[in-house]
Amino acid sequence: MTQQITLALSKGRIFDETLPLLATAGIEVLEDPEKTRKLILPTNQADVRVVLVRATDVPTYVEYGGADLGVAGKDNLIEHGGQGLFRPLDLRIAQCHVGVAVRTDFDYQQAVHQGARLRVATKYPTIARNFFAGKGMHADLIKLYGSMELAPLTGLADAIVDLVSTGNTLKANQLVEVERIMDISSHLVVNQAAFKLKQARIKRIIEAFAGAVGAD
Repeated sequence: MTQQITLALSKGRIFDETLPLLATAGIEVLEDPEKTRKLILPTNQADVRVVLVRATDVPTYVEYGGADLGVAGKDNLIEHGGQGLFRPLDLRIAQCHVGVAVRTDFDYQQAVHQGARLRVATKYPTIARNFFAGKGMHADLIKLYGSMELAPLTGLADAIVDLVSTGNTLKANQLVEVERIMDISSHLVVNQAAFKLKQARIKRIIEAFAGAVGAD
């Protein structure tokens, strides 16, 4: 009996940029996630399916065996902690970075110079905590799940730590990036038990992805 392979992906940019990599492994997703309510999508290979989960949940699904492998941003892997995950490959897709942003009228450098206690809104508390600790600063972290830009505008926070791609959203909300924390790309992650049990099949996918990434 053929072993089922389950791949966890999040909708949007990661899904779109993973499709060409899947194609190199001969895998084609048969339904468009934007046009169906289904959360499990079939592929042209009967033994491979795609499950659609939130980007933050991909590492958890893979760690606990809800998926054999997945594609997750470095940001989410850091926040998750990466336990129980084999990370064979940086896919170099969905590239962006994590940065610190403030209102245009907020003197961030002065606050840093004076060692001010900043209130920072973020969905990435581990990244933010490590960054400010590395600068010798104390940050009071406020966990938010969306609309980060509102936090400085409403006085909820002095700064935000968030993903930055083009910077257009910051600009539109009168915010400015003042620090670049780290570059982010998406990685292939594999459940360690699945890798042992389904090694031949998973290895073929990893090798196809590696070939495609190396050819860029």
